[in-house]
Amino acid sequence: MRVDAGRIMKVNHAGEHGAVNIYAGQLAAAGWRARILVSELAEFKSHEERHRALFASELARRDLPRCRSYWLCGVGGYLLGFVTGLLGVRSIAIATVAVARVVLRHLEQQLLAIGTTDPHASAAISAILQEEQLHHDHSAAHVSDSGLLHRMLGAVISGATKSVIWIGMRLGRT
Repeated sequence: MRVDAGRIMKVNHAGEHGAVNIYAGQLAAAGWRARILVSELAEFKSHEERHRALFASELARRDLPRCRSYWLCGVGGYLLGFVTGLLGVRSIAIATVAVARVVLRHLEQQLLAIGTTDPHASAAISAILQEEQLHHDHSAAHVSDSGLLHRMLGAVISGATKSVIWIGMRLGRT
């Protein structure tokens, strides 16, 4: 099976743009509803900016344009972040856990698919795994006892994240 590492880098770049914007949206609302998370969100946003730059560098190295889903990820991410930010600490954490869980699984599958065929792509993906896990774990500590509405919110966000990845993989063809 042929693995298109260029397409993977394009989709990951768009996804990191979405993540930057999720945190930007959450930060915009956190001053009202979740001040306790502002420094953590700012730190996570800086991680995602670094991840986006890493994948942008890979695109430049490969002379590839951004994925066509880049702006969809950005706008959708900001809206998701702002709405969950307005809903407060637990909703912010649920969003982070839901997105990170899907992204971690997706990145692990990418590493398996790429194997040793593209060391640059493998290195870029491997470089962000630890921080993505950190985002998941820190946020999970805020949602130890979520109720039905919060579980439903997490399921919707996970489903939306999977859908955006699926769309990106189709739009990201090189």
